[in-house]
Amino acid sequence: MTLKFEIVKEHKNGLTRAGIIQTAHGYIETPVFMPVGTQATVKTMTPEELKSVGSQIILSNTYHLYLRPGHELIAEAGGLHKFMNWPGPILTDSGGFQVFSLGDLRKIEDGGASFRSHIDGSLHFISPEKAMEIQRSLGSDIAMTFDECTAYPCSEQEAAEAVRRTTLWAERCAQVEMQEHQSVFGIIQGNVYRHLREKSAREIISLDFPGYAVGGLSVGEPKDLMYQVLDYTVPLMPREKPRYLMGVGSPDCLVEGIRRGIDMFDCVLQTRIARNGTVFTSAGRITVRNAEYRRDFSPLDRKCSCYTCRNYSRAYIRHLLNVNEVLGIRLTTIHNLHFTISLVKELRSAIIEGCFEEKAEEIKGVYDKRE
Repeated sequence: MTLKFEIVKEHKNGLTRAGIIQTAHGYIETPVFMPVGTQATVKTMTPEELKSVGSQIILSNTYHLYLRPGHELIAEAGGLHKFMNWPGPILTDSGGFQVFSLGDLRKIEDGGASFRSHIDGSLHFISPEKAMEIQRSLGSDIAMTFDECTAYPCSEQEAAEAVRRTTLWAERCAQVEMQEHQSVFGIIQGNVYRHLREKSAREIISLDFPGYAVGGLSVGEPKDLMYQVLDYTVPLMPREKPRYLMGVGSPDCLVEGIRRGIDMFDCVLQTRIARNGTVFTSAGRITVRNAEYRRDFSPLDRKCSCYTCRNYSRAYIRHLLNVNEVLGIRLTTIHNLHFTISLVKELRSAIIEGCFEEKAEEIKGVYDKRE
C-alpha cells in the first residue's frame, strides 16, 4: 500500500489542521514530531524507549547509511525496519542536505553530486537515481527526492540555480520505481526569495508526489524570515497532501509551523542539547549540568510524566553528566523527546477541541524569543 492522508479537523484560518497519515507500518497522527535516527538509531535510545516517549515515526539518514554500513547490507538484513528493530513508519531523507553540508568536499553538477567521505576521504557520487536506489534498499515508508540546498545568505543567482537543479532531479527521482509500500515526497527550495519559492512550488507540485516538504530553512536565517517564507509557501501546497518542514523542532518553531499548516517536523535539537545537559521544560530551557542544580532534588519538570521525571532528580542527573556517565545523557534525551512529542500532541488535541490559539500562546509565552 502507498501513503494515505486524511484531515480530521481544520482550524478556522484554513491552514492549521490535525490529520492522520496511513502507511504500511502504521498510522501517524499529525501534526507529528519525528525523532532523528541518523545512523539507524536515535542516539542513546532503544526502539522500546522511543515507543514509550510516544514516537510514531522516526527519520534516518540516507547519506550516513550509504557510507556505513552500506544500503546493500541493510537490504540483506531485510530492510531498515528489521535491521534496527523499529516496527513503525520510517522516513529517510535523500542525503541532499548532508552533501550540501560537506562544503569544499563536494562538487554539484546536473548529473548529481560528487563528494569525499567525511570518514575516510574516499570519493563517491550520488545521482538522483542513486539516492532513490539507496532509499529503495533501505525500505523506508517515506523517501525524499534528491535536492540541492543552499546556504543563508546566498545570492539570488545561486538560489535560482539550486531551484532549477532541484526540479531536474525531482523529475528524475519520480521515474525511479520504488518498493510497493514506499511513497516519495518532493522538496520545495528557493532560499528566502519569494518568486523562487513560488516557482519551485509550482514545478515540484506539478510532479504529483504523495507529499511535499519545505527544505532549505533553518540554515541560519532569522526565525521571522523563516516564518515569512512559510507564509507564502505553505498556501501553495496541496491541501489534501502532507506538508513537511525539514530540520525544524524548537518549541516556538513547532507552534508557528503548525499554525501555518505544517504537518510533519524533524530535528536533531532535542538529542543534541540533551548531550550537553540542556532540557526543555514547561518553564523554559534549563541546563541541568549547572552548579545551581547541585542540591535540587526536584524532577526536571514537575509537570512532566516521562520516565526520567518520574524517577530521578535534577541533582542526580547533574551528577551523572558531570562524571560523564552515559545514563545522564540517556535520561535527558528521554525527557526532551517526551516533552517535544507531548507538546505537539497537545497542540493537535487543541486543534480538534477548537482551542489551538490559546494553547499556542501559552507555549509561546514561555519559549518565544528564548530559543
